[in-house]
Amino acid sequence: MKIIDLFSGIGGFSLGFQRAGYQFTEHYFSEIDKHAIANYKYNFPNAKHIGNIKTIQPADLAGADIITFGSPCVDFSVAGRRAGLAGTKSSLIQYAIALITCVRPSVFIWENVKGAFSSNARADFWAIIQAFANIGGYTIEWQLLNTSWVLPQNRERIYLVGHLAGRSEPEVFPITEDDFFTTEKAQIQSQTAICTTLKASGSMRPEDTYIIPKEANTLTGGGKSGGLHSDMTVIGGVRRLTEIECERLQGFPDNWTQYGNYNGRKRSISKTQRYKLIGNAVTVDIVELIAKRLNFSAHLTDKVTKS
Repeated sequence: MKIIDLFSGIGGFSLGFQRAGYQFTEHYFSEIDKHAIANYKYNFPNAKHIGNIKTIQPADLAGADIITFGSPCVDFSVAGRRAGLAGTKSSLIQYAIALITCVRPSVFIWENVKGAFSSNARADFWAIIQAFANIGGYTIEWQLLNTSWVLPQNRERIYLVGHLAGRSEPEVFPITEDDFFTTEKAQIQSQTAICTTLKASGSMRPEDTYIIPKEANTLTGGGKSGGLHSDMTVIGGVRRLTEIECERLQGFPDNWTQYGNYNGRKRSISKTQRYKLIGNAVTVDIVELIAKRLNFSAHLTDKVTKS
């Protein structure tokens, strides 16, 4: 299975597919953040970094089976400036669409914030759908999913899947909360208080970064205050989440973000960067279920081993 992981972050898409039983014969990723690149290389030593999405040569990626991407969402997010597709960050999705048009993978998966639905009076989302449709040959399905269905974090995200005719069938959605409940994590989650979304940027309220008795707020990965990156300070009976707790809330193994491969050298990643990387990631458990529900045609099934 040949996978291309665009705007890859720390590899939540790739890890989710691996947990679903997929084996990568070729593995490529595109990212510009140096800490995300280093962490990806450390955790996926066989993956090849192909640089900035603006400079990727489609001819080098011919024959890809899957393209995944969670394009920058700051211009869609309610926590951002809501510039929509006109924003310098969110407009990068156009490069991903151009790459899909040239490579024509069997499946592509896009993840983004709930705010993409409402940006620019919903015109931006429908412009994105039209752009996907204009590629030709793909059936598109999408749904708003919540991490809280499987992990104790209220994180609503759009997941959109494109299926190339004759190579994949659109049978992923709808997904319900009950589809997760068969997992041990989901059964534990049903008895656990919910925290709100892990954020990766924007200003933070004090309650965003703490565990509180009933309901913690959005976990964030950055922000101007930097308060999230302090040590385990206890204030008024509550405390900040640790890096490992944040990793667990996104479905990653403990200390997934602890190290990076920086030009061949193993180095620790700072707390500040770890929180940012985790907040920017996709939820691994959500991706895993989507991957398990993909229905490829016969010529691809020999590339997939589903658990």
